[in-house]
Amino acid sequence: MNLDLMYRQAVLSVAGNPRVEALIKGRARSLVRRYVAGESLEEALQAAERLEAEGVHAILDLLGEMVRSEEEARGFQAGILELVRKISERPWPKYVSLKLTQLGLDLSEVLALELMRGILREAEPRGVFVRMDMEDSPRVDATLRLYKALREEGFTGVGVVLQSYLYRTEKDLLDLLPYKPNLRLVKGAYREPKEVAYGDKRLIDAEFLHLGKLALKEGLYVAFATHDLRLIAEVKRYTQAMGVPKDRFEFQLLFGVRPEEQRRLAQEGYTVRAYVPYGTHWYPYLSRRIAERPENLFLVLRSLLGG
Repeated sequence: MNLDLMYRQAVLSVAGNPRVEALIKGRARSLVRRYVAGESLEEALQAAERLEAEGVHAILDLLGEMVRSEEEARGFQAGILELVRKISERPWPKYVSLKLTQLGLDLSEVLALELMRGILREAEPRGVFVRMDMEDSPRVDATLRLYKALREEGFTGVGVVLQSYLYRTEKDLLDLLPYKPNLRLVKGAYREPKEVAYGDKRLIDAEFLHLGKLALKEGLYVAFATHDLRLIAEVKRYTQAMGVPKDRFEFQLLFGVRPEEQRRLAQEGYTVRAYVPYGTHWYPYLSRRIAERPENLFLVLRSLLGG
């Protein structure tokens, strides 16, 4: 097991401790403000406005996942529908991200499909694109089933995500080709066993590029979600060499991460989106950000020590 994997798994394991969660929620507010736009929709829209002024588009995400009741799932649907309606009033590109477990996927695929239909029926006429995030490996099959079902029902304004650290992902990509998906490609941020996921960063990066190039060759629209400057440079080099126009792909980065790179890419004429999360259910999201970037752990420790 390499050091990157060991670090990520250790952080995610510790973050799952209720005492650690309570401590971070009480003391690490400065780090939260760095990566989360706020707890209200209005704060998220204000953050999106600031990004738009810099040429960077926003992906708005009401944080939440793994609900435990149908009532909670329908509550999240109501919040997402409010987001869809509010964002549709704005003059800039309209883009929403969500997780199927916040719509009750773990309770029932039927329920999650029903709630997704309701969201897309509101979003598509308003020109709001909806990205279904990918979660950990036990939920990949169900997520892909729901995506395919929605596309077969005629919905087009919905996208899917694939993770390069899973061994299975190339097969999943090939299986999706008949649907011509709008694809978001990520490395993967969940704690996964070695039986299903690569642990070596070099292999994960190589798969990221391989899958992205394969998707472009197959004519898919690809959102490359990475902060790795080397990978961004290789995507730029490859697309220029192959004559792939800039309107066939984009770069996506997280709110608060490499803002100068986001602006630079936008100034170079690339489509750039920043993933703007908001809401009160920010702890699981923040845990994954800490696990991805060791420097974030130092920020947490400094907050806990009152520095």
